Amino acid sequence: MVPHDLNVDLHMHSTASDGTLSPEDLVARGAANGVQIMALTDHDTLDGLARARAAAADYGVRFFNGVEISVTWGGETLHMVGLDFDDQHPALAGSLRQVAASRFERARAMDQGLVAAGLPSIFEEAMAYAGNPNLIGRAHFARAMVARGICSHMQAVFDQYLTPGHPGYVPHEWSSLRQAMDWVHQAGGFTVLAHPARYRINATAHWALIQEFMSLGGKTIEVATGSHSLDETRRYQRLSIELGLMASRGSDFHCPKESRCDVGQAPALPCGTLPVWAGYSERFGLNTGVTSH
Repeated sequence: MVPHDLNVDLHMHSTASDGTLSPEDLVARGAANGVQIMALTDHDTLDGLARARAAAADYGVRFFNGVEISVTWGGETLHMVGLDFDDQHPALAGSLRQVAASRFERARAMDQGLVAAGLPSIFEEAMAYAGNPNLIGRAHFARAMVARGICSHMQAVFDQYLTPGHPGYVPHEWSSLRQAMDWVHQAGGFTVLAHPARYRINATAHWALIQEFMSLGGKTIEVATGSHSLDETRRYQRLSIELGLMASRGSDFHCPKESRCDVGQAPALPCGTLPVWAGYSERFGLNTGVTSH
């Protein structure tokens, strides 16, 4: 099979972080949508991997360990996806446990900011939306605030309360790009710069980010994703070819009612790109007959 023809989804979220489907239900949805290769990439946690891996084996879907790590770079929060690593490796697993602890304290501070602005405390309701209490985040607050009737939809919550300059926004110092990439590389995995078009940085900073990512051993950027427009997909197609980077594809699926595209339904990688599953064909079992990692 030509690599571009594979239905590969290497970016999605479950109730282990800020998704609304369990790892098992997420895999089932992917299988129903024809996904052949998938990775679960919850935010800053490995907690859902074993369950997703077991479900993928039941459905005959090739599964890869994944995680989306929050990174502070140039004063902005960015995301870096790690794939195909040892989820028991202490450098990665231990570091992510520390990140989880800091997320809880940040959530407390977010709630305090909202209360100070005259809103009711929403912390317990947000906690109820968090499948993993140690990874409560802005999406859980947004869902709770929509349910409470404070806003009509999640984007309105973010725009009015949870972004910089608004009462529920709490800046956070995540790991550095170097640290996050080192954790994944030490655990035997590879790294992907997630949805690069989403970051609110100027062109000079954007170029510097990609150059630093490459200098630290990054070889793949997310080109086709539910977070990119068609024009953005084409832009990163050209950039990946120009820089000799592999291209990844992922839906960035969180919730049936919220996500831009469903599991396995991100745009196809444009012709001319080198799909990461072709560049790392042995890792992906395309030459060896391996069916799971």
